[in-house]
Amino acid sequence: MLERNEFDAVYACVCDLNGAMRGKRIPSAQIEKIGRGEIRMPLSILCLDIWGEDVEGSELVFETGDADGLCDLIDRKVSISTWTSRPSAFAQLWMREENGKPFLGDPRRALAEILSRYKAHGLTPVVATELEFYLYDDSESAPSAPRAPRSGRSSETAGALSLDELQKYEEFLDDVYDACALQDIPADAAISENGAGQFEINLKHSSDALKAADDAVLFKRLVKGVARRHGMGATFMAKPYGDRSGSGLHVHYSLIDEQGRNVFDDGGARGTDTMLHAVSGMLSTMQDHTLIFAPHENSYRRLLPGSHAPSAVAWGYENRTAAIRIPGGDNKSRRIEHRVAGSDANPYLVIASILGGALLGIESKAMPPKPIEGDAYSKRLQNLPLDWASAIEAFSDSTGVEQVYSKLLKRMLTQCKMQELRRFTQHVTDFEYQSYLETA
Repeated sequence: MLERNEFDAVYACVCDLNGAMRGKRIPSAQIEKIGRGEIRMPLSILCLDIWGEDVEGSELVFETGDADGLCDLIDRKVSISTWTSRPSAFAQLWMREENGKPFLGDPRRALAEILSRYKAHGLTPVVATELEFYLYDDSESAPSAPRAPRSGRSSETAGALSLDELQKYEEFLDDVYDACALQDIPADAAISENGAGQFEINLKHSSDALKAADDAVLFKRLVKGVARRHGMGATFMAKPYGDRSGSGLHVHYSLIDEQGRNVFDDGGARGTDTMLHAVSGMLSTMQDHTLIFAPHENSYRRLLPGSHAPSAVAWGYENRTAAIRIPGGDNKSRRIEHRVAGSDANPYLVIASILGGALLGIESKAMPPKPIEGDAYSKRLQNLPLDWASAIEAFSDSTGVEQVYSKLLKRMLTQCKMQELRRFTQHVTDFEYQSYLETA
């Protein structure tokens, strides 16, 4: 634990199904309560909708009296937040039921359950994430390109891999890296992406997939906080601009055995049968789990053919048009890159769906179809659900989802997303008025 005089308050939080952090602000003098497991919060806060409202009909609200759960500190030190107005600390928790059992509606618990199944096979997933985000001018209701710190000019052009763009925002990036170091987040390379004000920062691989997911969740919070300190907004929306590139959460995954050997490495470019089994499992579960990878209405603006985001169930070697890519390079680092998720998705659930699907393929020893070559968008392939309602239906109707998630979490997420969908359908956009009000 930290010394109390280092901060004024600590934010004790859990991560809900939408990836939002929810919790309490606690005076620093009471920090010992967190370590002793004395923090209690309603289990229902893990199933609030994107606006923070209870899900109607949820069994976690009136049916159970909106009961509390027990909150345990995760295996990570309490860390200082450098972007708040006064020194504060952050403590992440996960939830148990009153009887002490893990609450399987907690996204972090869901990932832990998958990892325990790998452990039973003597296998350990190695995971790395790549997160894309936009900086933006938040002075208006709609986002616009950020203004460069020194010149004050808007960055209206795309700057893919532009060193100039990185240098324009180097003070922001320096503060992000400093904050990552304080929070033990292994930030690696940063690049300027295809959209104006868009960046990607890679997080290094970890043989602790829970920590890799923790890192991604905390990184998103950190970037938003640092951006505010620099007078900008930062967003991980999948598609904040209709005419610019979307933002993805790409996950790299390999697998080591009890001797520390990469079981995907066959000494060549093909990869082992175990790797191919994992690919097969990911492909066979991809459509039913699209709701995990694309959880919001806006997510489906990104998953369009020809948009540099996958729209079909396909895999290939060194092929970025495919949903699953096997990167080239040293065979000792043979791995799978899963490219479907948007950066708006919950990292715990994204990694759980990827690892869970892969494990089903490994256990069944299923083999994938032939890898595609060339442009995946031009081929006749099975599509992912390309709208939110279809993805919700696929997730809800699938019995296979219950091979990865508890029935409780499946119900919680389905109910949450149905409520959000209903609310979206009740809102008519300005563009619809412009298009139809006088012409229809």
